[in-house]
Amino acid sequence: MKTPGAPSDLPYINDAVADRDFKYYIFDWDDNILHMPTTIHMERRRDDGTWEPVEISTSTFALVRTDTANYRPPRDGGWDAAFRNFQDEPEQNHFIEDTIAALERIEHGEKPGPSYNALKKTLREGRLFAIVTARGHAPETIEKAVRVFIKYALSEAERAEMMSNLRGYRKWFDKVEKFGTDAEELDYYLGLCRYAAVTHDAFRDRMAQDPIYGAKLAAAPHAAQPELAKEFAIRDFVEHVFHILQRTNCLRHSIAIGFSDDDKGNVKTISKYIRAELSKRFDGIKFVVYDTSDSTLPKGRKVCVSGQLNLPGF
Repeated sequence: MKTPGAPSDLPYINDAVADRDFKYYIFDWDDNILHMPTTIHMERRRDDGTWEPVEISTSTFALVRTDTANYRPPRDGGWDAAFRNFQDEPEQNHFIEDTIAALERIEHGEKPGPSYNALKKTLREGRLFAIVTARGHAPETIEKAVRVFIKYALSEAERAEMMSNLRGYRKWFDKVEKFGTDAEELDYYLGLCRYAAVTHDAFRDRMAQDPIYGAKLAAAPHAAQPELAKEFAIRDFVEHVFHILQRTNCLRHSIAIGFSDDDKGNVKTISKYIRAELSKRFDGIKFVVYDTSDSTLPKGRKVCVSGQLNLPGF
């Protein structure tokens, strides 16, 4: 059976997914997938020692966030005021608006983030993924942004390929023979993925209740908390994938998980975390970390490997 409206050689159910190795992906969002126009409100020290309000991009913030001598959050409101555009609001959704704006700029020729094509490939192939960002949005908001990404970034043929692969995985993993609508199958797939905005209140509450990370979070200075929170989110996704594969008796397959981020501090922290903990706890999984902070390297730079694997798309 063929997929209606799809290329003639595309099956309705791609049974060939059963022969694939298992590759999963963890993506930072800002300046890694998309160059978002969202700005951060900070104060910068002038030469005379006084402070002036400035709005800086996320890429600039990644460079100056630990420079407390010259940059600080607003005196009135602190970090909540600094990141007020990175939170969900009842009447305006900055994240979705800025995601659409970033995607429209790509349509008009602007260069996308270094992991833009990797996310496209991940979606086309129907592989599980996680979005782990320092933003403060609800998981539902991030999932909605992924749906916007699918609408703008994937062609009709690519969306058909994605659905064919998703039905293949459903048949293989869940033994499904009768499928829902495309919308229902997409809902199921995106529901299996993970969306972690590590400054969202619910995420921080869950992290604070963790017996290990609760203590780490309480002791960490503010500048180090996003890196620590990303560790927690990555551990959560790896455990999620492991349990799915364990439940379906698939742990004997080749398994790899890739992580990409444009923040050098995050890359360094996560690389150390993988070496020290994840690679030992999950010794059957291959881990790859990519530093995408250098804009001259279109696919980023591999900085940490546990096992030998080159993940396509990075």
